[in-house]
Amino acid sequence: MRTGRRRTTEHRNTLLFVAISLISGFGATALNVTAGVWVLDLSGSSSLAALTGLCLFAPTLLGPALGALVDRLPRRPLIIWTHLLTAGAVLSLLAVRSDAQIWLIYAVMVGYGTSLVLVDAAESALLPAALPPAALGGVNGLRTSAQEGVKLVAPLVGAGLFAWQGGYPVAALTAGALTLAAVLYPLLRIRPLAVPRSDLPGRPEPTPDRKVPGRMLAGLGFLWRHPELRGTVLIGSVTIAMSGLTTAAVYAVVTEDLHQPAAFVGVLSSGQGAGSLLGGLIVGRLLAARGSTVVGALGTVLFAVGTVGRAIPWTPAAVVCSVVVGVGLPWTLVAAVTAIQARTPPALLGRVSGSANTLLFAPVAIATPVGAVLVLPDHRLPLLVAAVLCLGIGLVALRSARRAGQPGPDTRPPDTRTAAQPQERAEDGKSANADTKTVDAAQGDLTVGS
Repeated sequence: MRTGRRRTTEHRNTLLFVAISLISGFGATALNVTAGVWVLDLSGSSSLAALTGLCLFAPTLLGPALGALVDRLPRRPLIIWTHLLTAGAVLSLLAVRSDAQIWLIYAVMVGYGTSLVLVDAAESALLPAALPPAALGGVNGLRTSAQEGVKLVAPLVGAGLFAWQGGYPVAALTAGALTLAAVLYPLLRIRPLAVPRSDLPGRPEPTPDRKVPGRMLAGLGFLWRHPELRGTVLIGSVTIAMSGLTTAAVYAVVTEDLHQPAAFVGVLSSGQGAGSLLGGLIVGRLLAARGSTVVGALGTVLFAVGTVGRAIPWTPAAVVCSVVVGVGLPWTLVAAVTAIQARTPPALLGRVSGSANTLLFAPVAIATPVGAVLVLPDHRLPLLVAAVLCLGIGLVALRSARRAGQPGPDTRPPDTRTAAQPQERAEDGKSANADTKTVDAAQGDLTVGS
């Protein structure tokens, strides 16, 4: 009877998380596309339009600080209020009337980007409290599929609404999506909060670090000390950066090798989105069977194969290789996120997730302009560099995992099991005691409060 109830709760929470990813992802994608078009329409400057993407991306650098905030506050209320406040900020775009209010679009995009980083860290910390460790990989894969799936539709909807009535209906749509997502979070059923045991032999509880810089850097320190987390985040960071390095090269391949218009990049993007949908559906089983390091390594190897294949001057090959890239790239991200959720103590989940978010996505800001320079001598050079680097790191990771005999994410040493405490105290507004219990018991079955 109890097992059946647990399965029902797991199924319910899974559906809710996937629904939230669909709804919030749809709103974010529609606004992201429309914001640049809106600025271009008001100013006539493509450079000013491109700054909207920078505004959305820049808050990624605040990952460690925002992660520290997540660990100091109850996580589910933080997510809900962040969604609602962001919805209110997006509605302020209804005041935009001319190019004199372009600054407001930029400000909203910075706020939206900040909320995405904050919610991402808080959700990563909330998921282990709502789902068992063995289910994390599958749910992360489904959420990735949902987020990639909306990218096939949301840009068309956003562009269509803008062509119809300008940016106002898109702002209203995004605010509504944020509000609906906030309404769904209270429906999640959270399991009892589990905390690391302080009485494990040889594991004395450390003195809490009350200094703000120390709290923010604790996430980076934890990632560095744990080889599995360090390895999966490194794989994801390099692969995502290489996707930025090859952006300019893909445009050059389309126009110079395939002799297609630049808009054909949209076809390749759709192929990559289809690959991400497929990859997200199967990554959970791979994680359970092979572990996060192996899956991350396989993902970067697939990305390398797809990237070097894009240099083939044949349109069908370019489409197929885009699908391969779409399968591999999300695997590296899902592997890193799942490893963090399964191996990190509750008190550090926000900071570790926020720090990982910065490490995963910040390098792409450097790699993208570097790739734009590398296409000057030969437009295939970024493709070759990215393929060689990803293939090398993938093969090294696979060899290391084979030597270590890495277990799946649901196998834990029995001596590091944790003791449960009622979760309701976290729901009542008490923080997860972010400054304590940073012991190396992260390999235990650790979950997080809401």
